[in-house]
Amino acid sequence: MPSGQQVKGFRLSRGGIIDRSRTLSFTFDGECYRGYLGDTLASALLANGVRLVGRSFKYHRPRGILTAGSEEPNALVELRGGARREPNTRATVVELYQGLAAASQNRWPSLRFDLQAVNSLLAPFFGAGFYYKTFMWPPALWEKLYEPAIRRAAGLGRASLEPDPDRYEKAWAHCDVLVIGSGPTGLTAALAAGRAGARVILAEEDFRLGGRLLSETVTIGGKPAADWAENAVADLSSLPNVRLMPRTTVFGVYDGNTYGAIERVNDHVATPPPFEPRHRGWRIVAKRAVLAAGALERPMTFANNDRPGIMLTSAVRTYLNRFAVAPGRQAVVLASCDDGWRTAEDLTDAGVSVEAVVDTRANARRRPDAPWRTIAGGTVEKAHGGTALTGVTVRDGTGQQLDVDCDLLAMSNGWNPTLHLTCHLGHKPAWNEAAHGFVPASTPPGMTVGGAAAGHFSLSKCLADGARLGAQAATEAGFAANPSPPPAVGPELGHDPEPRWPKPGSGAKAFLDFQNDVTVSDVELAHREGYGAPEHVKRYTTLGMGTEQGKTANVAALAFIAGLTGRTIPETGTTVFRSPYTPASFGALAGTHRGEDFRPKRLPPSHAWAQAHGAVFADAGLWQRAQYFRKAGETSWQQSVAREAWTVRQAVGVFDVSTLGKIDVQGADAAAFLDRVYVNTLSTLPVGRARYAVMLREDGFVLDDGTVSRLGEQHFLATTTTAHAAKVLEHLHFCHQVLWPGLDVAIESVTEQWAQFAVAGPRSRDVLAKLIAPVSDVGNDALPYMG
Repeated sequence: MPSGQQVKGFRLSRGGIIDRSRTLSFTFDGECYRGYLGDTLASALLANGVRLVGRSFKYHRPRGILTAGSEEPNALVELRGGARREPNTRATVVELYQGLAAASQNRWPSLRFDLQAVNSLLAPFFGAGFYYKTFMWPPALWEKLYEPAIRRAAGLGRASLEPDPDRYEKAWAHCDVLVIGSGPTGLTAALAAGRAGARVILAEEDFRLGGRLLSETVTIGGKPAADWAENAVADLSSLPNVRLMPRTTVFGVYDGNTYGAIERVNDHVATPPPFEPRHRGWRIVAKRAVLAAGALERPMTFANNDRPGIMLTSAVRTYLNRFAVAPGRQAVVLASCDDGWRTAEDLTDAGVSVEAVVDTRANARRRPDAPWRTIAGGTVEKAHGGTALTGVTVRDGTGQQLDVDCDLLAMSNGWNPTLHLTCHLGHKPAWNEAAHGFVPASTPPGMTVGGAAAGHFSLSKCLADGARLGAQAATEAGFAANPSPPPAVGPELGHDPEPRWPKPGSGAKAFLDFQNDVTVSDVELAHREGYGAPEHVKRYTTLGMGTEQGKTANVAALAFIAGLTGRTIPETGTTVFRSPYTPASFGALAGTHRGEDFRPKRLPPSHAWAQAHGAVFADAGLWQRAQYFRKAGETSWQQSVAREAWTVRQAVGVFDVSTLGKIDVQGADAAAFLDRVYVNTLSTLPVGRARYAVMLREDGFVLDDGTVSRLGEQHFLATTTTAHAAKVLEHLHFCHQVLWPGLDVAIESVTEQWAQFAVAGPRSRDVLAKLIAPVSDVGNDALPYMG
């Protein structure tokens, strides 16, 4: 960012990767604002001076924007309206578009004045586990008072009660190398594998490829990092064997080198174009995968560390350098690693006044010509302000306290490698003392991890990792790969973290989990009450739950638990990472399998006749079957049903039972096979007769019932209930192929091949006689019971 730039409002006068020629209007809580193409909702709100964006779950405390990515715990908003209303969307990943309508949630009557903020005053009564203790007595009030009140208060956002009007799709893809993440490691990995001729898919959750390169002011090969990333993307686009998939989150790893992904095809428009899906769910099968998902920055823990205006240093640099937005006018930087210095320099170059850099390391580096005050070995004790940050109390290395006015606090406590996908098949991470974080100890088959996701935080190391791992993956997939040397990197700061973990007495309002309002004192209480294992603490306090899934909270909490229990962090262990990595829409998982596409209508042969005679239909399994026939003058279904029942008992009735499952069983061992799957002995059934039979599951429980007819010595026809036809056929195939593969028997469904009608009542033989006599005798002797 050029030095000497002035802050006009909060949008910088130049710079950023936005299209200033494309102005977009949007609303937040009914107020109209403007942003640019390339903004996120979060960056556009910050550019318009909006700091307060939501209220916390339990205490309804005012919350602002903490991050710039999918790990955001605070800025959850409701998008659109009506049938398309979508709650709990992270403003940091919402791509700004013309006419976007967003609203804050979890507040009443307004965001700035929320009556439920009184909960914050009652925090001593709402500590960890208060549900379990408070609502036990008297028992009679549970159903009358407690449960209804809890249900009304629980949850975030409002789901639409109308049918979703949008389309969704499922798709499958195969590749030689899947690269997850498009930062420096991902881009060089994709280039190395793509140039070797391998089929490459590069998946990136952001709408723009480049990762952290879009947010930093370093140079690669003599060019700004963002320009180098743009050139790398252009090179990849020119390779026919490379598929670039922005707006695509790989959310899970499954057996058989299969990866689940969600592509947000039309989330960046108000309404998807006709016949286009909103989301597309991908099942990607890859011979090899390179995880280059980067790392997530950790916050600091101190009193009131949740105030709007407190932000991670990486997010501050993203808003400055990518979106040309100054998140504040007066800043304090708090860090336990060199990211604080990098952020202070970028803030100064953007025209933001940096009041102080507080480095918790006693031997912190100093810049003699810096225009800010440097406080080495210090920390922030408390943040001040209500709906916006107004200042902080700092304690220096000698123990002296001083108050510093500011409207922005940028904090960094080091980085956590984004290793979630490495754990989805049961693998567990290991603590790395050099990286001061958990790194992958083992990975799913075919996956390698590089760059910051592996604990390598220097840019040069990330570029080298990507080139090496991309070439290795292509070679293992059967291609001859010769990796090029990584490009030279301009001067970059080191990492050198000395994390400052939370300590007892950090303050009742020192938050570990911003989304669920879990404080240091909550974890202390859980420990006092016997909860020491991370999984137990998580469930007792709700730590790490919700849409953020502990991405910013868990490691600090684990370190705190370790301190309370007298163990090390690796001895304490971690909670379990499960898919999806970020929330996935049910629509994308289901695809087109919804409504009548999910349960297509299957019509029996009499359907058209029944429809012409006024039948009322009902769903029976996958079929639509006539339920009753209404006649003139009948005002209720009971009248119609009673008339039909009386007619059958007095005369005759005909019922289309073609919907019943029909399974043809033939072969020399057909009788022996049926003896094994039914309770009855069917090998003694004479040809031309039927027998009622009950089928058991493999564990001995009843699966289905029906009739079995013997059409020949080696030929049987079994009927099933309408709803269980497919399940019974599957069971019979399992029994034949797995349990008794030596039996000579063939099994085939003939449900759709045969129409079937039940004729019942005292005059049923008269009807049959008119239909088939004299060709067939339907007398009692020729057609006896079960004949």
